[in-house]
Amino acid sequence: MRIKHFTILITLLLCSAPLHASPAIQHWQTNNGAQVYFVAAPELPMVDVQVVFDGGAARDGNKGGLATMTSAMMDEGAAGMNADQIAEATDSVGAAMGFSSHQDMAVASLRSVTDPQLFEPAVALFRKVLSQPDFPEQALERIRNNMLIGLQAKKQQPASLARDAYMLALYGNHPYGQPSSGNEESLNALSREDLINHYQQFYVANNAVIAIVGDLDRSAAEQLANRIIGPLPAGAPAPTLPEVIPLNNASEQRITHPSSQSHLMLGQPGIKRGDEDYFVLYLGNHILGGSGLTSRISDEIREKRGLSYSAYSYFSPMRGLGPYTLGLQTKNASVNEALQVMRETLTEFRDNGPTAEELEAAKRNITGGFPLRLGSNKKIVEYLAMIGFYQLPLNYLDNFNDKINAVTIAQIKDAYQRRINPDKLATIIVGGEE
Repeated sequence: MRIKHFTILITLLLCSAPLHASPAIQHWQTNNGAQVYFVAAPELPMVDVQVVFDGGAARDGNKGGLATMTSAMMDEGAAGMNADQIAEATDSVGAAMGFSSHQDMAVASLRSVTDPQLFEPAVALFRKVLSQPDFPEQALERIRNNMLIGLQAKKQQPASLARDAYMLALYGNHPYGQPSSGNEESLNALSREDLINHYQQFYVANNAVIAIVGDLDRSAAEQLANRIIGPLPAGAPAPTLPEVIPLNNASEQRITHPSSQSHLMLGQPGIKRGDEDYFVLYLGNHILGGSGLTSRISDEIREKRGLSYSAYSYFSPMRGLGPYTLGLQTKNASVNEALQVMRETLTEFRDNGPTAEELEAAKRNITGGFPLRLGSNKKIVEYLAMIGFYQLPLNYLDNFNDKINAVTIAQIKDAYQRRINPDKLATIIVGGEE
């Protein structure tokens, strides 16, 4: 029976029908303060749920790895059930349940078919795990050891070393500057009480957003949201994070690593979610380094000079100013040349902006591909969670293409010149020999 139910879910996932490009988003608040965002999707007999808490790694304080360890422990034991029993109960109803932690947020997710014989026990199990985690000591030690092994593995990965050093160079003592995986000292110091305290502070209704997409009507969605979040206390929203301080000057750090290639990252704090310059900078970066092999950066570094197979740039908007990153991998002997070309390409684009042909091609590419971003319930529920967590307008998806099509060359030049300073970039290079 368990295999049959699992097969049903896999079949539905593989045959997931796309939703229309502008889903109608409904929004309300539960009695205990959680914000709910809902899209009815009757095309398939299934439901996707994400519960997002403002309890990611930015809330670790001086206990690095706390949010990551807390989320990893959520389904290791709950209401007297151990991890094997939770996994078996999940499989027996053909559902998928997961817990994860990111820089800004902690996420709990559920996917289930809507057959009442499967859906009802799936929701009951999700509610139980979300509201009654046990954080068993034995599992805690196993998760701790796994995370410590992960830290050792990172030391052998130039990309991971570069990323951690880059974020520290951009953010310093700000919460964004610390790796979500913590360090050996912080992980060894974490206790079960620390996890319980983190859970009790941040996994509360007033600190939660519930995103629901699926074959439900409004009344059923309201009942589902109340069932999931009802057992949690109202609590209080997480405190405001410190403001990100822009870089005052340029910096460069070279970290030796026994590799034939060097990993290069450079950038600065960029934009927040909901930033007034978001669409302009997003489109501008698509032209500069966000469109793969057709971007300016790829053309200059890969096509013209053969310095790197992959060269790119991207904005990562967050609750505070997320990083604006340019990066590549290249042979150790070519790293200085590649870095110079990257900086020159950024400066030229900042000063002169894109051509009319580049602008129109980028608009067609972004707007033409937009329906694919909304091509499944899973993608829609992720957008709903983002809209709710960052308090974006409900018409965000409706207006996306119009916002992109309205951008001009002059706006891109103005935004890049106001927001991006090539003379104040943090640069990290990992690779090469002593």
